[in-house]
Amino acid sequence: MITIRLNKAIEEQLKHVAKIRGSNQSELVREAIVRFLEDNEDLEFAQEAKERMQSSKSLMELRKELGLDR
Repeated sequence: MITIRLNKAIEEQLKHVAKIRGSNQSELVREAIVRFLEDNEDLEFAQEAKERMQSSKSLMELRKELGLDR
């Protein structure tokens, strides 16, 4: 279990959104944390892919290497 402290303005916004969505504050906070973690994971995957791409060959280089260009 985690305890967090929010300033009054954020707490009021959270209450307002929870009321509109018919949810509760805890559920909204859990949802926001899950989204953050998923976004962070996506960012890590994107950075890894970018690093792999930097060491890859261009299509033109690959075609020449495979003898596909005449």
